[in-house]
Amino acid sequence: MSGLQHAQSFRDLVVYQKCRQLSREIMRLTRLFPKEEIFSLTDQIRMSSRSVGANIAEAWAIRRYEKHFISKLTDSDGEQMETQHWIETALDCEYIDQKTSMQLIANCLEIGRMLGGMMEKSEMFYGEPSRTIREQSSEYLVEIENTDA
Repeated sequence: MSGLQHAQSFRDLVVYQKCRQLSREIMRLTRLFPKEEIFSLTDQIRMSSRSVGANIAEAWAIRRYEKHFISKLTDSDGEQMETQHWIETALDCEYIDQKTSMQLIANCLEIGRMLGGMMEKSEMFYGEPSRTIREQSSEYLVEIENTDA
């Protein structure tokens, strides 16, 4: 047993935390990219790296439906692979060095392995949703007074 506690939120997932860390690192690095890349490479790598975690959050919200859960995790994995592509593009353009590229790719691969594990063990994540109420319930039907009498 690993000693990890059951996640109460997507924020508790180690893979989500690693996504946030990767996204922060990408943001820090892309601030140094040339200004002419701001609407191309910079935007692309930032969006894909941020989407990895966003898709995990979405998967968590729909985890009671196994196929939807796995689909969102697959989307997340696709985004981490896209991020790998943009990292390699940044290396090719000499905006980052080989060492930085290798570290970022290693982080992406680790996230990918974790996502794969979640997909393989999806039954650990789905099931009955918690019965917490997020907001006050609303009345959807109201009585209308009959004024014809």
